[in-house]
Amino acid sequence: MDIAKRKREFKDRVRYWADKLEVKVVWLGVRPMNNKWASCSTSGHLNFNEKLLGLDPELWDYVIVHELLHFSVPNHGRLWKSLMRVHLGDYEAMARRLEEVAEASRYQA
Repeated sequence: MDIAKRKREFKDRVRYWADKLEVKVVWLGVRPMNNKWASCSTSGHLNFNEKLLGLDPELWDYVIVHELLHFSVPNHGRLWKSLMRVHLGDYEAMARRLEEVAEASRYQA
């Protein structure tokens, strides 16, 4: 796997969703993170775990949309869940798959 190419593809996917969701991203990073798949700040900064690069792009979309929606909905309440469903359909299945990946990687350490 060409990491640089995969990182460009990932960042392009973030920009695609940011445009679609009308979110202004000020800074976008992909870096090692120990306990999270991603984080965002109210100032428009996004960080994504570099481990995402090895995953299915459908899971990228879950993490990307999850974070981008937090720019307008800061919690995981009804509105956030509704927007996730509008944009991704059965996002809960994606969340379960991502949790399975996280569990598997914990046991490989």
